[in-house]
Amino acid sequence: MKSLLLLHLVALTAMAQETSPLIIAHRGASGYLPEHTLEAKAMAHAQGAHYLEQDLVLTKDDIPVVLHDIYIDTVTDVAEKFPARHRDNGRYYALDFTLAELKTLNATERFDVKTGKQVYPNRFPKGQGTFRIPTLEEELQLIQGLNRSTGREAGIYPEIKEPLWHQKEGHDISRIVLPILHKYGYKTKSDRCFVQCFELEEVERLRGELGWQGRLIYLTSKALTPETLAQVAKVADGIGPDIKLVIAPDRSLTPLVKDAHALGLKVHPYTLRVDALPKFATSADDLLTLLLGKAGVDGLFSDFPDVALNWPAR
Repeated sequence: MKSLLLLHLVALTAMAQETSPLIIAHRGASGYLPEHTLEAKAMAHAQGAHYLEQDLVLTKDDIPVVLHDIYIDTVTDVAEKFPARHRDNGRYYALDFTLAELKTLNATERFDVKTGKQVYPNRFPKGQGTFRIPTLEEELQLIQGLNRSTGREAGIYPEIKEPLWHQKEGHDISRIVLPILHKYGYKTKSDRCFVQCFELEEVERLRGELGWQGRLIYLTSKALTPETLAQVAKVADGIGPDIKLVIAPDRSLTPLVKDAHALGLKVHPYTLRVDALPKFATSADDLLTLLLGKAGVDGLFSDFPDVALNWPAR
């Protein structure tokens, strides 16, 4: 009990020393460059994002790579280069390719696999330029290099993607990722790192069985009952809810932020997209005012870090 209390106090001290609210670059500066490329992360760092997100999946040879999905057919030219390597459902999975094979692919702006059209038409042109899928280590080296050369320390925000699915496929992604984080100095709650996951059982496993002592965020797209929120508070340092769980369709506040704060949890909702605002928001500034001003969230994921950072009230 004393050790858990000490860890909680360390976390509170570390977060108190950080700028609030935190602006987290969602897949990098993905509103401007193809998501999760090193170029998108470099731009987000230059824009001043406090944290840079890494969605993590495994390759066939158990190397964590930075991709938003276990699929690779919506952000690469895999269907052109490896037309026969899809599964029975027609999808291409990172886990079915070695790192060497993934490195031959060109990463691109996200597109609909059925129509071939960009999901966000006004973003970086699909298929233009040369981009590669980075490994977790490559990205950590880039961020830490930029931290040194610029003198401004950006933190990392890795997500363990679909751990249960990986385990069913015979790969333990969390057990592979944590030693890499340790190797690069991300070990405790005083380090600039949040590990996030959508699966509560894995969040509990990270804290318990796997012994992760750094900060933990439970992601959710579904409303949390008071009982579930209390369960989360036993192991995590915060929650990452969908914006729509914070602001109701009529623009009123839900009780989520207040209830989470009462349990000592930070709230980092996702995602501010200037080109895909929720129906209740009239502009990016309007949404920022609702979230950062009215709701009082502690952080925010954004495809456009500069927009969030330049919010007038900051």
